[in-house]
Amino acid sequence: MIEYFTIAIVLIVISLLVSMFRILREYERGVIFLLGRFQKVKGPGLIIVIPFIQQMVKVDLRTIVLDVPSQDVISRDNVSVKVNAVLYFRVMDPQNAVINVENFYAATSQLAQTTLRSVLGKHELDDMLASRDQLNEDIQEILDAQTDAWGIKVSNVEIKHVDLDESMIRVIARQAEAERSRRAKIIHAEGEHEASKRLLEAARTLSRRSEALQLRYLQTLTEISNDKTNTIVFPVDLLRDLKKSVAGMETPEPDDGGGEPAHSSSEFPDTSAVLGGEEGGKV
Repeated sequence: MIEYFTIAIVLIVISLLVSMFRILREYERGVIFLLGRFQKVKGPGLIIVIPFIQQMVKVDLRTIVLDVPSQDVISRDNVSVKVNAVLYFRVMDPQNAVINVENFYAATSQLAQTTLRSVLGKHELDDMLASRDQLNEDIQEILDAQTDAWGIKVSNVEIKHVDLDESMIRVIARQAEAERSRRAKIIHAEGEHEASKRLLEAARTLSRRSEALQLRYLQTLTEISNDKTNTIVFPVDLLRDLKKSVAGMETPEPDDGGGEPAHSSSEFPDTSAVLGGEEGGKV
């Protein structure tokens, strides 16, 4: 009987000695309490915890990815949307994470949800869709400041989805279409304004010499003749003005007795006679 009792005591002592030794991984820390009072933070590696006298709470120091559930948010311009996000944080101070808050994971999750609703409610829908980077920074700064007392560092916040109703999607599509139409009208108006300036400059250049205007008429006729047409109507006054212009440029040279006299403008044929004396001709 005594032998069995001795064996039982030996086994108990061995089990207690074995339970004293704990192994913590590189990313783990142990918060040690001595008779209910905080003593120290141990780890990583092999540590000793005295049974019944010391208690250890294990804390993971790796980055935790928290999926923030979808939240119903009313924007500043009274648009109802559903927004969800993802939160990245880690424990920097195991002592505060265990002592100052009951469950730091649940507390951070609830704080992230309320902060997401409050921050997005101060902005309009366009900001939620176009300025996500700035909103992510604002939410991250607020969460990091409030969780600092818990020994937690919020490293990043990302808004994943902004879900809209079908009616709001149609409204946004109509707004985008109206915006594109407005830009097209502005571009067209700017083009007309620039073209009017160029036409005015061209008119001033052509008005300096009448020959330039006549040549421009002939160039236009040349462009029209390239089309598949049989009849081209143009004013007879055009040829008359052209004849006068060319006659003014021709100056009769004096006869030196050995050569032929220079041709004068009177030697040009009468265009109206060629066209049958009519005011207009057809070619």
